[in-house]
Amino acid sequence: MRLRLNSISGKTKLPDKKVYSLVSTILSVLLVPWKRRLETLAVMGFIFMWVILPIMDLWVPFHILFNTRWWFLVPLYAIWFYYDFDTPKRASRRWNWARRHVFWKYFADYFPLRLIKTAELPADRNYIIGSHPHGMFSIGGFMAMSTNATGFEDKFPGIKSHIMTLNGQFYFPLRREFGIMLGGIEVSKESLEYTLTKCGKGRACAIVVGGATEALDAHPNKNTLTLKHRRGFCKYALMFGADLVPMYNFGENDLYEQYDNPKGSRLRSVQEKIKTIFGLCPPLLRGRSIFNQYIIGLLPFRKPVTTVVGRPIRVTQTDEPTKEQIDELHAKYCEALYDLFEEYKHLHSIPPDTHLIFQ
Repeated sequence: MRLRLNSISGKTKLPDKKVYSLVSTILSVLLVPWKRRLETLAVMGFIFMWVILPIMDLWVPFHILFNTRWWFLVPLYAIWFYYDFDTPKRASRRWNWARRHVFWKYFADYFPLRLIKTAELPADRNYIIGSHPHGMFSIGGFMAMSTNATGFEDKFPGIKSHIMTLNGQFYFPLRREFGIMLGGIEVSKESLEYTLTKCGKGRACAIVVGGATEALDAHPNKNTLTLKHRRGFCKYALMFGADLVPMYNFGENDLYEQYDNPKGSRLRSVQEKIKTIFGLCPPLLRGRSIFNQYIIGLLPFRKPVTTVVGRPIRVTQTDEPTKEQIDELHAKYCEALYDLFEEYKHLHSIPPDTHLIFQ
């Protein structure tokens, strides 16, 4: 950087701080190793797939239909969409090539992500795995159950994993195809029943139990779960004879920041109203930019996430479980999840006096 000399005073005048910041940013981009570039590119692809592509789905089909010579692709895809509509309710179409692609390995190394096994999951049983916390995008749970980047298939041989998500996620053209080939299924009784009773043994369905409500409590260093009154997954575990497995994604809430929205605040009231109407409410999040982690953007921060899969809780199949049976299983699950958090929280340097909060 050439310095300007003040000819009158003879003093050296340093460049403006903004210039230094710009030069620093450019140099940091140019000096980034290729592996880190590929990691960032993989995360950009993930954000495009789950955030940008659904927005594009609202207008791109109409543009193709009315303004291009490829208009015939739209009605053809519409026919396919109608024919294939129920696939997410029927265990989807897991494509191992897509789940094991190197793309996901770079994605996992970005944070990095890792998976810890605490007990065996025998392949002669079926499982409902509770994934906590929701965070912004449930990255830990998604990567563990929808890809093999953290080694789920190697650690639990013979288990075919699925992650359950909102039915509306499969209404977006093209984007639904990505979810289907990664093994994503609808979060509904019909979908769960089909996967756990008609697809044989060795199936594991992960449910992000806290849902959109829990996402609004996803703040760094917070461990608040929406679980106290969520009992549906326990009821279905009894009905379909699936063992319950707690899973906690340490560091999930640290990947983004969001504006303060304590219960009772004006912002939280607006968010809850939107959620009531549409079924979800995207939090007002703050991530990092493509080039600099200190500039606001949509990319998650480079912070580690450790997914710990707990010990299965044996469940006896019951066609019509009573409220007492559901409550008893729910209490066992909450206790197991609490113990799992206490046993492994040291991995993320969580203070000993910090505990899970169920609400």
